[in-house]
Amino acid sequence: MIPSKPRYQQVKDFIVEQISTGALRPSDRVPSENQLVVSMSVSRMTANRALRELTSEGYVERVAGRGTFVSDYRSRSHLLEVHNIADEIELRGHQHSTRVVRQSRQQARGEIAKALHVKQGTDIFHLLLVHYENGKPIQVEDRHILASFAPECLQQDFEQVTPSAYLTGVAPLQEAEQAVRASIPNRAVRRHLQMSDDEASLIVIRRTWSDGIPVTFARLHHPGSRYELTGHYAPPGTSRTMSTDVVQLENLRQ
Repeated sequence: MIPSKPRYQQVKDFIVEQISTGALRPSDRVPSENQLVVSMSVSRMTANRALRELTSEGYVERVAGRGTFVSDYRSRSHLLEVHNIADEIELRGHQHSTRVVRQSRQQARGEIAKALHVKQGTDIFHLLLVHYENGKPIQVEDRHILASFAPECLQQDFEQVTPSAYLTGVAPLQEAEQAVRASIPNRAVRRHLQMSDDEASLIVIRRTWSDGIPVTFARLHHPGSRYELTGHYAPPGTSRTMSTDVVQLENLRQ
């Protein structure tokens, strides 16, 4: 017999599901402790714990005297946030464009099946895109998507909307992990990014989850001489004490 989840976890799962399905949108008010006590037949202590943990995990924000609201995921910027490359470029006042190299249905094999926790042969979509900033290539996006998560993926025009924006519209982000590595890219990536043979690239390896399962796996290649990861982080519920402008560090040398 599978043991039932603790009541506070059931409350958390209910609220996360409401966010995932879009029933609760960013800035929407989340049921109060009193409402959760009545609607889910739990104690005030249980409701309080669920809301506290959702706050610490970044799903919601508790505003003193006003209530609890769904977090606006786009308002935070740090190295572990899932960024939309088009938004990054536009925030710099530059123009973003995309070229689609590949947009196809495949069957998961090897490391892709392992990364997405699926059986060999499971249907996935493969996207290969080049993102440009003011006409210069800045990122090669090599992304695999679980077909059952975004079944209309192949019908999308990714020269008009980025995969990140499209996937966020399918279901709000719940979890993500990423690693950043420096490497000499293969010939195809060097050609797409117009890199010299000895130039290193910055690779962001990222997986994202929805409803407890990984649904996308991506390798994001950037030319080392034209890209850097920057950001500012404040814990959930903490107000920002500095401007959103990133200090320019290009004049500093080791």
